[in-house]
Amino acid sequence: QVQLVESGGGLVQAGGSLRLSCAASGSIFSINAMGWYRQAPGKQREIVARIRSGGSTDYADSVKGRFTISRDNAKNTVYLQMNSLKPEDTAVYYCNARHVRPPGNEDVLWGQGTQVTVSS
Repeated sequence: QVQLVESGGGLVQAGGSLRLSCAASGSIFSINAMGWYRQAPGKQREIVARIRSGGSTDYADSVKGRFTISRDNAKNTVYLQMNSLKPEDTAVYYCNARHVRPPGNEDVLWGQGTQVTVSS
């Protein structure tokens, strides 16, 4: 079993910054892409950013230039640095990881979610 544990959410004023962390633990074989999604009240879950095992990244247009995703493969941890936060960034943020088990099975894992609230 592999678990994802998130930390770093909270309340911040518009224009402020937060850093989210997500660590994978358990019987880990190999983790491919890791990413962050978010879900605001009454809205569908959407992808925020993704980083592949080789380090290439993708961002939602709404966060480009403000958010930075990074990972520490040795620690099986992914980070999301969020700067210039806006009230519309308010949501529950979920960590996501694709865990590969031999002989080539892939599990899609989710963290428990962490609340980010940006006040105006």
